[in-house]
Amino acid sequence: MRNSSRQSNFLVGCNAQTKAEAILPLLYNSRVSRRCVALLLALLSCSAFSAAQSGRKATLSYKLLSVHVKGLHRYREEQIVRAAGLRLGQSATEADFKQAVAKLGETGLFNDVAYSYQYSTTGCNLDLQLTENDKLAPILFDNFVWFSDDELFRLLHAHLPLFEDHLPLGGNLSDQVSDALNAILAERKITGQAEYIRSGEMSGPVDTYVYKVTLHPVIIRNTDFPGAAPAEVPVLAAAAKALAGKDYLRSAMQPQEHFNFLPVYLSRGYLKANFSDAQAKIASDGPPTMVDVSFPVTPGIRYKLTGIEWAGNAAFSSDQLQKLVQLKVGEPANAVQLATEIESVRKLYGTRGFLAAHVNPDAAMDDSQATVHYTLRVNEGDLYRMGDLRIDGLADDAATRIATQWQMKKGEPFDDSYLKRFFESMYRDVTLSKSLNVVPKQTVNPTDKTVSVFLHFVPKH
Repeated sequence: MRNSSRQSNFLVGCNAQTKAEAILPLLYNSRVSRRCVALLLALLSCSAFSAAQSGRKATLSYKLLSVHVKGLHRYREEQIVRAAGLRLGQSATEADFKQAVAKLGETGLFNDVAYSYQYSTTGCNLDLQLTENDKLAPILFDNFVWFSDDELFRLLHAHLPLFEDHLPLGGNLSDQVSDALNAILAERKITGQAEYIRSGEMSGPVDTYVYKVTLHPVIIRNTDFPGAAPAEVPVLAAAAKALAGKDYLRSAMQPQEHFNFLPVYLSRGYLKANFSDAQAKIASDGPPTMVDVSFPVTPGIRYKLTGIEWAGNAAFSSDQLQKLVQLKVGEPANAVQLATEIESVRKLYGTRGFLAAHVNPDAAMDDSQATVHYTLRVNEGDLYRMGDLRIDGLADDAATRIATQWQMKKGEPFDDSYLKRFFESMYRDVTLSKSLNVVPKQTVNPTDKTVSVFLHFVPKH
């Protein structure tokens, strides 16, 4: 008997043809006598009638001879077969094929999943067509201090054939990872529950899956700074003192490095200092688990300042701006101090209506001489002017008195510091000051380049 074939295409979420329909092509293409065909068709009709009477359909079962997968880039064929729950040599029905592709589609790793198959008297060959999803996010294991990342990846891959080091933004693979992590914790007899959150910037897309062990405190005992010179260690230790006794989370260590530890080096002229990822080592295990955390640092070269020049400034002269910068030539280039002084320059521009002005420090470093020369490039931006002054919450005569005291007139360059100074030194209505609070608001109109001020007075409680 020659091979018979049936092409059955299935997309996740779509209906396939019924199993009863799959029988006819097999009979039609087989080399049997017309008499046998007629007899078999008659038997099939009786069988179909009997099945209809009972409300049940016949189910064909095939021996699965092979599975071929098309459209793969990240995965191997054997990974797909295993993840789909298929096994060569076992009997399978079309319902099993549907279940297999649905299982793959539900992971979120594939945008489209389809199948077709060919069958004969010896068995069935299954073809899968996949379109891989490239919208994936990395994983952070926040406090799994009992494992290295490589070990966790290996263990998870043993539980989940399709697991790599990234997860899709949708689907259920992230939940499967949670279940697998809980199984791994149970195998190691570690109490706690694995949970995750999808993390990202405020109002931005998901950029990381963060997995954490809950119901099992992991507490910081000590900190140290491999690579730090003796002169920096006391300052770094003082900055890290508040971490003792706090929960250890890798996601919280990087901000510590950036905001608390790195400035120690930048303020001393180590402009290329770099902290590696924090490393936690178990000091004592059990609930709670105590860890010692290392923050490896590479200080790099200590740079001295050779000069500062200005570029792009017009509203203020270079001499005026330079008065706000106190860095000294020949001394270590204090990048923290420079950032503070650049902020003072930005505020100065705000007093002249340049609300979007900013300064970019362009550092020319000479590693051979351990020196740095700064060009402070000013982008002044658009000039904004005073718009309307609106006052509410007061009687008309009181509002008029306030408006009379307001000296910044409509159409003048807007002084971003004026509102604060107005209520600190210019506002003179003592009666109102005792009975009312003011809620000020500045509204910037980017189209006509104006700033309107709204003063809302409310009773004190």
